[in-house]
Amino acid sequence: MNKIILLLVISMMTSGFHSLKACTIFSCSRGGKAYVASNEDDTTPFTRIWYNPATKDRYASICFGAPDMQIAAAMNEHGLFFDYAAANYDLSKLNLTNPYKSDIMWEVLGRCKNVEEAMVILKQYDYISQSQVLLADKEGNSILINPKGIIKKEGDFQINSNCNMINGKLACRRPEIANEMLSESKENNVNFLKNILDKTHQEGELNTLYSTICDLKNGMIYVYLFHDYNTVYKIDLKAELKKGYRIENLADHFPATFAYESFSKNHALYLKESIFREMTDKGITATTDRYISESKTSKNKNLDPALLEVALQLIKYSWNEHNNGGMWDYWFSKPLGYEIKQYKDSKLDCADKLLKYLSAKDHIDPKLQSFMYEILGFTNLTQGNNILAKELYEKAIFNPEQAYSVTLVRGKEMLERINGNK
Repeated sequence: MNKIILLLVISMMTSGFHSLKACTIFSCSRGGKAYVASNEDDTTPFTRIWYNPATKDRYASICFGAPDMQIAAAMNEHGLFFDYAAANYDLSKLNLTNPYKSDIMWEVLGRCKNVEEAMVILKQYDYISQSQVLLADKEGNSILINPKGIIKKEGDFQINSNCNMINGKLACRRPEIANEMLSESKENNVNFLKNILDKTHQEGELNTLYSTICDLKNGMIYVYLFHDYNTVYKIDLKAELKKGYRIENLADHFPATFAYESFSKNHALYLKESIFREMTDKGITATTDRYISESKTSKNKNLDPALLEVALQLIKYSWNEHNNGGMWDYWFSKPLGYEIKQYKDSKLDCADKLLKYLSAKDHIDPKLQSFMYEILGFTNLTQGNNILAKELYEKAIFNPEQAYSVTLVRGKEMLERINGNK
């Protein structure tokens, strides 16, 4: 199980809030048109799209993000759009004491029609994230939001990007190229914006995983996979939202290419993604039982780590579906994540089955076992098994020296709530 430990620790360390890499994002409002374009640059493929119908409390929306279901970019039914770029602010040096209890941009997406309405919410809280986010609306307004404040657009375009380190020096050619092309032209159409995305995309260890051009006034989204700007997937947001809630793999909307397949197959999450796809094709329960049986005799050291990742993915999907498309706040230790809404879900049943099997294996690392007890506590509490959930959380934090710090924090918080002390 040592491989599981390594993957888990890496996942915990790298799945920080809005952990996007060096993206290039810009708004452009000219000639009565309002667009936003973006290159999403990162190291993890398997991008998800999920559609969230309107509720009595939230506007309908589409979200793009990694398998952890953390939102990278989103647009609601009224043409309000946001997208993150890593900015690496040192939050310890800033006096930020009033954070929102979840992702404030998710709140903005659900409750606001334009930038002006969003500003009312944004001014109430500190923006606590190492990222910088661009927020734009169909009226042509846009702002940049970071921990130091809000920057309003001046002129007819605004760029949200960052610099790479090359040979120890900052290289800022991506935002510079975008600025030059936008400054030297008065065009504002899909082909022109696509050309800018092409000129600023990245390849190599850090890749442009996908690109989008959003027509905010007409609710159209043009999507390109893995810096291939010759093949487009068009999304009519109004029409797609009528089909109801669902999660899709972005790559399923594009023809196969050698470049993307090679990149994906060499990623650490490829086996997990393969198992998860089999669950979609052949059923969650049957696939879970098959792989548990296979694990008992398999010599593949990567299988058990993949099964752990599958269990976590099932929980993230379940939370997303039952919380109007929101990310699994509990995973990121956000206050809203501790406010458990109870429901039944077969995805949680299968996650439980996988976690129980993996946590009972011989020679398991105590910290990993405590982590699994913690997550089992969460899934049981979510499904109304309060007594068992309490027992599992108590086991998770019983020996502080044999538990991850994040397990101790979340475990203690949940026991306080279960015991009625909060």
